[in-house]
Amino acid sequence: MDKLKNILRENLNKDFLSAVLSGSKDKERAEKVKARPVMKKGELKFQLEVFRGRQAFHENLSGEEAAEKLLSYMENFRQMQMETATDFYTILVSKKGKVTVKRRKQCREREKAQAGFAHNRKKRYILEEGKAVPFLVDLGVMTREGAVVHAKFDKFRQINRFLEFIEDILPELPGDREVTILDFGCGKSYLTFAMHYYLHDLKKYDVRIIGLDLKRDVIARCNELAEKYGCEKLNFSVGNIADYAGDGKVDMVVTLHACDTATDYALAKAVGWNVKVILSVPCCQHELNAQLGNRDAGKSRRADAMEPVLKYGLLRERMASLITDGLRAKYLEREGYDVQVLEFIDMEHTPKNILLRAVQKKSEAKSRRAEENIEACESFFQVSPMLGRLLGGAGRQD
Repeated sequence: MDKLKNILRENLNKDFLSAVLSGSKDKERAEKVKARPVMKKGELKFQLEVFRGRQAFHENLSGEEAAEKLLSYMENFRQMQMETATDFYTILVSKKGKVTVKRRKQCREREKAQAGFAHNRKKRYILEEGKAVPFLVDLGVMTREGAVVHAKFDKFRQINRFLEFIEDILPELPGDREVTILDFGCGKSYLTFAMHYYLHDLKKYDVRIIGLDLKRDVIARCNELAEKYGCEKLNFSVGNIADYAGDGKVDMVVTLHACDTATDYALAKAVGWNVKVILSVPCCQHELNAQLGNRDAGKSRRADAMEPVLKYGLLRERMASLITDGLRAKYLEREGYDVQVLEFIDMEHTPKNILLRAVQKKSEAKSRRAEENIEACESFFQVSPMLGRLLGGAGRQD
């Protein structure tokens, strides 16, 4: 192991990018270990993330300490992948303890690699690791000690990403009265509880949140948790988006992964209630896929031009999703909203990663342009989206 020890000591410096230890011999000791550079009070440290069962444990060490710790962990692992600004190492340990080192130069420039250093772009989470949040503990995202459960880390990042979107629109919410938020299709309500915790507990807003879903057992569980946490203005009801009438002033509507046209009903409700803010993550856009599949000869100008895409089911499905969400954004613009189309979470986790964020800011000129865009798009593709029909749009379908 002396060779490995020297490699670690030589490379745990400002040029170090990452290391991953895999191929565990004893998973009770550790299933995987990751290392990355971090800055702590202006000092370069190396964070070791050790995965055991459903938990992840972290410690920040000096270069010398990290080298010794990684060397110790390698007694339990068969492989290490280590990356620096200049080199990529593959280190293999045989059953007899023989160490083999393969090294190759990085393809990218050193400066480009350094621009991506974790300690140069430290991630700030709104809900911090190491600080237990009651609803995250009960929902299985955190341990009682505040450690993020390894299998739920993507969910933890998703929750924080969503709260960043909330943080951006805080100036649009009234601070002098109760704020009412409707969450259509709330499901297990990870994000609903996160909204309440962030707005009520951290930002001290007077907020009332209503979650709506079709699953009675899920809604019952959510109400139990809300009562357990003493959330008097966080309530959950069983109901269909299309039939929900609401009561009183609504300030924000949230709709996350409401399937197919359920998203359109939620958006139409929001527009009808004249809400200030809309956050929507669409899902399963089937409606226009079926309409695009109708390629009768001579009926559409797009028949020949779009044939290379529309002929193939997979490509047509993706095209339908993009057209659906693009038209949704334009309809909201027509109705007086500034709309952004944002990436919700990394594409590697789910293809359903688009979020529409709409803030009411009426502009007659923008509304007219949006109407023109809608008419041109629907005419070309010969489609009639549900949102257009619900809002009284001139959806066209021959």
